Amino acid sequence: MKSVIQDNLEICYLCGTTQGLETHHILNGPNRKRSEKYGFTIKLCSEHHRGSPAGIHHNIKFSRLVKSIAQEFYEENIGSREQWLREFGRNYCE
Repeated sequence: MKSVIQDNLEICYLCGTTQGLETHHILNGPNRKRSEKYGFTIKLCSEHHRGSPAGIHHNIKFSRLVKSIAQEFYEENIGSREQWLREFGRNYCE
């Protein structure tokens, strides 16, 4: 499914570069397939994906921000907070 978070998947979500893009599943681990199902993915350059301290795999604030954006989208367009919690197990909008 196309990303519901990012319109232009030909640029890095954070810096806008078109080089070295990788898909980041906003909800990873056991929720990776659900991330794909709902379009909770973004494109990041390798630096902002896993390469530097600013990268989403190292930066908790950035990671929580995109998770809260995904949750807000879900609650506005797909289901309730209770459904989100049943499906993903954690509230990111506190």
